[in-house]
Amino acid sequence: MSFAITDLEQLQTEHPEWQMELVEGKIIVMGPSDYESEEIGARLITFLNNLVMPRKLGRITGSSAGFILPSIEEDDSEKRNLRSPDVSFVRADRLKKTKRDFVELVPDLMVEIKSKSDRIKPLEEKIQLFLQLGSIVGILIDPDKLAVTVYRLNQAPVVLQNGDTLTLPDLLPGWELEVSELWPPEFE
Repeated sequence: MSFAITDLEQLQTEHPEWQMELVEGKIIVMGPSDYESEEIGARLITFLNNLVMPRKLGRITGSSAGFILPSIEEDDSEKRNLRSPDVSFVRADRLKKTKRDFVELVPDLMVEIKSKSDRIKPLEEKIQLFLQLGSIVGILIDPDKLAVTVYRLNQAPVVLQNGDTLTLPDLLPGWELEVSELWPPEFE
C-alpha cells in the first residue's frame, strides 16, 4: 500500500505524539533521538539563530518541521515525500511568512545528526536527495567520530573535525563555528 501526504496528515491528527516522515509512499515513524544527538542539534540551532534572528536572514527549525519535497519525477505529485531534517535553514526571501502547516519547499540548509542507532548511508542518501531537489548545503554531524561533513551538489564532501571551523559563506556570510563547539560540554 502506498500512502500520500494526506494520509500522513490524517495519521498525525490521530497520533500527534508521533513524528513521521513520508518516504516513497511509506510512512516512517521516527523514534526519539539519543540525548547527545538532540543536544548537538539544540546547540547548532542556538549558534545559527545568534546570527540569523537579529539580521532577519531567514528561519531556523528543528527536527519536527516537515518539508513537502517536490517529486523527482515530473507530474507525479502523489510520490512527493515529506521529510524532516534535524536542523533546517530557509532564507527569508523564500519564506516571508511562517506557516501553520508543512511547507512545500526545500530548505537552503539541511542538517542530519547521527544518533546512536542511525546508519550513515541512509543519512547520506537523505542529504543527497535534498541537494538534488535544491538545498544549497547539507551537513552530516557524526558525534561518534567527532566529525562534520559538508555536502554540496556535484562537489566532494568536506570533512571537518576539532580544530576546524565550519563556515557557510554561500548562505550565511560571516558566520563561523568552531567544530568543537558542537560537542556537549562535560561538567565537573
